[in-house]
Amino acid sequence: MTDIGVFGGTLEYECSGDPGRPALLLLHALGSSLAMWDAQAHHYLDEFFVVRYSMRGHGGSTIDCLQELDIDALARDACAVLDALAIERAHWCGLSIGGMTAMWAAQHYAARVHRLVLANTAAQMPPPALWAERIALVLAQGVDTLADATLDRWFTAGFRARETREVARIRGIFTTTDRLGYASACCAIRDMDQRAGLAAIRAPTLVICGAHDSGTTPAHAAELSAQIANARLVALPAAHLSNIEAEDAFNAALMAHLCAVS
Repeated sequence: MTDIGVFGGTLEYECSGDPGRPALLLLHALGSSLAMWDAQAHHYLDEFFVVRYSMRGHGGSTIDCLQELDIDALARDACAVLDALAIERAHWCGLSIGGMTAMWAAQHYAARVHRLVLANTAAQMPPPALWAERIALVLAQGVDTLADATLDRWFTAGFRARETREVARIRGIFTTTDRLGYASACCAIRDMDQRAGLAAIRAPTLVICGAHDSGTTPAHAAELSAQIANARLVALPAAHLSNIEAEDAFNAALMAHLCAVS
């Protein structure tokens, strides 16, 4: 693991594989960390130089106070990680808030984005009052208070019953998230509306949704695929963390998209 300094904190990042291969940047979900990709990142090493990092206040990344972050700040953090590795352009694969970050980068930092994978994500997540309530709750009581409800959304009941060890691992990542980092990221989601910019995305795009995702729903994914030119939509038998619950199908869809001949 390596850290880089950003205003108001540090970002931990990890890179694996041959730096001579095309770079693949993996961006995690709210309340998770780069460890969200642990079980599958090695599948990509034959084709890509894999880069992962944790958002401010997530995983080993730090945050020094509550920050009114926006999606642009999160995208600039991602670009700072690429800059630290002297990577001008990468494939971006983001899930949940990671997808929101990648979506913004494809609109506003298009030269940094080669191909794009937007998984279990949305261009807008109203109402703002819901996020304001969540921010207040987390600041007062910590992220533990959201753990049960979050895991219920992240995985189907069948997966939770069947894969207890993996669910416990993800729960551990969630409950160690800094409350300031979680709340700051919620600020970015609360204020985000990227719908008007979707048509500006020119990167070849794969949209992945979980058929059982109650947060970023299949309807959200359909909106993305309809508004982004030539985007392809794949639905997987999973809830929110489709990269884990439907790992093999997720990996197959990602590799087919990123390795396609332009």
